[in-house]
Amino acid sequence: MADFPWHQKYPKGIVTEIDPDKYSSVVAIIEESFQKFANKPAYSNMGVDLSYAQIDQASRNFAAYLQSLGLKKGDRIGLQMPNLLQYPVALFGALRAGLVVVNVNPLYTVREMVHQYNDAGVETVVILANFADKLQTALSETKIKNVIVTEVGDMLGTFKGLITNFVVKHFKKMVPAFRIPGMIRFKDTLRKGQSMSFAKPELVNTDTAFLQYTGGTTGVSKGATLSHRNIVANLTQNKAWFIGLEEGKEVMITALPLYHVFALTVNCLLMAHVGAKSVLITNPRDMPGFVKTLIQNPPTLFTGLNTLFNGLLNTDGFTQVDWSHTKFVVAGGMAVQKPVAERWEKATGVQVAEGYGLSETSPVLSCNPLDGNARIGCIGLPLPSTELKILDDDGHEVAQGEPGEICARGPQIMSGYHGRPDETAKTFFPDNWFRTGDIGLMEPDGFFRIVDRKKDMILVSGFNVYPNEVEDVVAGHDGVLEVAAIGIPDAKATERVKVYIVKKDANLTQADVIGYCKNNLAGYKVPKEVEFREDLPKSNVGKILRKKLKDELKQV
Repeated sequence: MADFPWHQKYPKGIVTEIDPDKYSSVVAIIEESFQKFANKPAYSNMGVDLSYAQIDQASRNFAAYLQSLGLKKGDRIGLQMPNLLQYPVALFGALRAGLVVVNVNPLYTVREMVHQYNDAGVETVVILANFADKLQTALSETKIKNVIVTEVGDMLGTFKGLITNFVVKHFKKMVPAFRIPGMIRFKDTLRKGQSMSFAKPELVNTDTAFLQYTGGTTGVSKGATLSHRNIVANLTQNKAWFIGLEEGKEVMITALPLYHVFALTVNCLLMAHVGAKSVLITNPRDMPGFVKTLIQNPPTLFTGLNTLFNGLLNTDGFTQVDWSHTKFVVAGGMAVQKPVAERWEKATGVQVAEGYGLSETSPVLSCNPLDGNARIGCIGLPLPSTELKILDDDGHEVAQGEPGEICARGPQIMSGYHGRPDETAKTFFPDNWFRTGDIGLMEPDGFFRIVDRKKDMILVSGFNVYPNEVEDVVAGHDGVLEVAAIGIPDAKATERVKVYIVKKDANLTQADVIGYCKNNLAGYKVPKEVEFREDLPKSNVGKILRKKLKDELKQV
């Protein structure tokens, strides 16, 4: 690889290139760690630690059980749960069985679940009981054959597990009634798998490891095909960047959901690679509980996003957390606001280093230096073996310092979108330059900065919300004639969704619209504001102009 300006800004000791073929698969990495760190704690949740040896055994048993169902290499399995000990067990078991993992947001509505299951070809699902009622409704519209249901306390030990499951179900009333004939209990798969034989499939690095779903600017959720080589490359790149990591000694706090690609790669897989203990936060919205966990588990590593940092800073007890051993705090998912970053550093003594990536890139493309030289408002420097360029709409490089589309090339970039060759073709310029859809610029010394989100994407607490999807749902209401969705500034969540509606039914109310959306969209996509209008601004060909609506707000 040529010498690039950003290489001069690399912290001392970081290589400029990595070997993406060092391991044959993600499985080779995790199985190496199972042996290397057998007696070290691997994952912790609700005060219970599981060692690498325990995760090794449990995931092996789960893999054997999956094979007993007739599942073979390349079959798709959906994982739909928050951060629990069951997640790494199910993930590693599925990968060891040679399956393709499809992470599904547990907050999805029935409509969203059906689309993703069917698009990915999922036939087996592991789901938390709290969300199984939605799966029950969705099943008839899918090709799912095997449903494995887990409960919150399943990996917490017999006594604590029973109490936890009882409280969650009967006191907190968090498990709606469901009935799925033929469903399998997760605990039973581990018990039965113990006595079953496991045939290790032969994996090569071009095999697909994940179909990681992302929104598209068209609003259609697409599965990024990530190979074992893509993931191994990004793990190797991140390991090189996280200079000073001590194998078998780190404590990572994992509040970002593991079904999200950033936490999947950095918090789950990279931490397993280096023998770290990853403390899983099941419900980060319970800020007092989160702070209590931080006090009990002083972190050496921490990943978060702007809303998480902001929430913690405003929670009682946060000043009692010991940050004196923390090496890195890395932010992903959304831009970190300067006041938040400054308050965080003042409160903890640790700088927030922002990174950047996408589901399509496994995900990390760039990160700020982790040697104390991070720049607030920048997405940092391209990782080893990664090239970034700023191109115009025709694929030509723009003048240095001018804004254009951030385009990327490297071994972590997907081969394409599952089953969507047309979308894949649109996403790449010649010579394998992946188009991120984000507008940015390169500073003279090789640091990159995002200027704006391309198109009209709305960013709610680190989640991408696509206006077309919101509009499609709202337009499905009988009382709606026309609709436009935009993002408006929000102090807590960066942006919130606002819809403008021309009524078909004069009796339509704001509550009607929001209630309808709640039944068809995940919570973060539901409009927080509804405004009724006589008409909407349109172009001369009749296209609704969201930009005009945004401009109106700026003038207010």
